[in-house]
Amino acid sequence: MKFYRTLKPIKAISFDLDDTLYSNRPVMVATERAMLGYFQQLLSPLLAGKTVTFDRHFWQSHRTAAVEQNPEIRHDVTALRLATYQLGIASLGVKKEQAKSLAEQAMAHFLAIRSNFSVPTSSIELLQQLREHVPVVAISNGNVDTQAIGLKDQFDHIYHAGNGLKMKPAGDLFEQAAQDLAIACEHILHVGDCGRADILGALRAGCQAAWLSCYDVGKPLKVLPHIELSDVTELAGLAPHLSS
Repeated sequence: MKFYRTLKPIKAISFDLDDTLYSNRPVMVATERAMLGYFQQLLSPLLAGKTVTFDRHFWQSHRTAAVEQNPEIRHDVTALRLATYQLGIASLGVKKEQAKSLAEQAMAHFLAIRSNFSVPTSSIELLQQLREHVPVVAISNGNVDTQAIGLKDQFDHIYHAGNGLKMKPAGDLFEQAAQDLAIACEHILHVGDCGRADILGALRAGCQAAWLSCYDVGKPLKVLPHIELSDVTELAGLAPHLSS
């Protein structure tokens, strides 16, 4: 654990989920590969002999169109993916209602695969240990099913971007957590892997920030956090100094 800034009293801790409490990159690579095969099987009967590969290049233009139609949808990754699927399927000549039904079916399949993994026991034990001292919440831009991965009961609150709350680095999620906990942002330590979404976002919101560097997938740092962690379990060392 490296310290770059003086810590104020920590009265609550918030965690990013993906690539913070577990490694998410292998999960997403496997999920996208599985969805490619899923769409080939689901949609090939609708192609009338045409050959289409349902990879990210196919979906990209439809994702762009979804954001152009509704710019705020970019803050809700589930809604954006669903709209992308629906526009892409409709582009094959499928009627609107059928495209909507197939997109919803595909979205449910994506979420099930995307959340089909186990969180390291060490992460769960860390949350339990910290929660003995202060409230612990999750703040995520993503859409992992915390119930499916066994994390839902490990947090006092769980916040996902969407439903009117903008993605990090916007302050919405941090401010909502502070309001619900009745704790000032300056006394919340946010832990995450992304230099932009997590560290810059937390600091802009007035929170303290701990950067997890081990997964090397987030945006690089543009501003120093309070703490740098090479492993999230290093936070256990702060437990004796926590007070709600």
